[in-house]
Amino acid sequence: MSTRKAPSKTKPATGRSVIQPDASEPADTLFNEVVDLIEQARQRAYQAVDSELVGLYWRIGQYISAKLAAAIWGEGVVDHLAQHLARTMPGQRGFTRRNLFRMRQFYETYSADEKVTPLVTQLPWTHNLIILTQSKRPEEREFYLRMAVQEKWKTRELERQYRLGAFERAVLSPPKVSAALTQIQGDAPAGVFKDTYSVEFLNLPADHTEADLHSGLLGQLRAFLIELGRDFCFVGSQFPVQVGGRDFALDLLFFHRGLNCLVAIELKVDRFEPEHLGKLNFYLEALDRDVKKPHENPAIGLLLCASKDSEVVEYALSRTLSPALVAQYQTQLPDKQMLAAKLHEFYALSAPVDEAEPVPLATARRKNRVGRA
Repeated sequence: MSTRKAPSKTKPATGRSVIQPDASEPADTLFNEVVDLIEQARQRAYQAVDSELVGLYWRIGQYISAKLAAAIWGEGVVDHLAQHLARTMPGQRGFTRRNLFRMRQFYETYSADEKVTPLVTQLPWTHNLIILTQSKRPEEREFYLRMAVQEKWKTRELERQYRLGAFERAVLSPPKVSAALTQIQGDAPAGVFKDTYSVEFLNLPADHTEADLHSGLLGQLRAFLIELGRDFCFVGSQFPVQVGGRDFALDLLFFHRGLNCLVAIELKVDRFEPEHLGKLNFYLEALDRDVKKPHENPAIGLLLCASKDSEVVEYALSRTLSPALVAQYQTQLPDKQMLAAKLHEFYALSAPVDEAEPVPLATARRKNRVGRA
């Protein structure tokens, strides 16, 4: 029987009863809701400051662009402007000649693109600067802008995604899903799952085992959740499944809020083999019968392998009746030069004969539905 004391009541001078907090309740849990409210307000304040700063840089860039375009100013006037701001506003930083020209480039790059313009104010200036300077194509800028907003990447994660070649991989190797998954979820999984997941943060040896991979992902669960995507929620490891009096254990179980379904992940440290899908399909059936809530969609299975042959994957997924997909994981950063060369070749082959413009990302994905990385 619980021995916890009920909150005591005292009578102040007014004669009203006042409930006093239980002294046995830890202070760090007693006032968590108030702390959360303060943290949320601080985050909104930071975002408001970032948005206002980006808006200021946009307006300055617009002003400089208009003066230069009308030949009212020469580029040397920007030098004088930077010097004037340094003299008259000594406490303000960031208005050097170089940064003023960045503001002009920022405005001129996005001002004509109505789809992208609303995104830039949702990101801090540092994010915009990284995307502006490191992207080589308009659709690449759009990709990172949308992903940074959607996934709420921090600066370090945004830079990591550039090192991983996230855009190149999205174009060259869209996720390979079963027909059953498309029938249930439509095109939504294409924006949720990847063809390749990077786990370089695990520092796994070349001869790692499945246990090494499993324990590493659990130990770096926060980093793995970032790699998976923002809407993934961790449910359990070695999740118990009982069928016909026998006990089974699913490697990793997640829930995806956007797709409203359980996501079962099975790990393989060797290359993909068609028979791997049999066990995954078995787990999905068990989850749908015994674990899935009535309001949830059927569970999705993700087979994460060390390597795979795209043609073998295509054949294996074409006849499966389960909503599943096959992806690979990589333990080392990819060769960005090789990815860039493949992407250049892909756009060259995709572009019409009389045009040199790159195709949009969505079109590239459709044309390369079974392409190889």
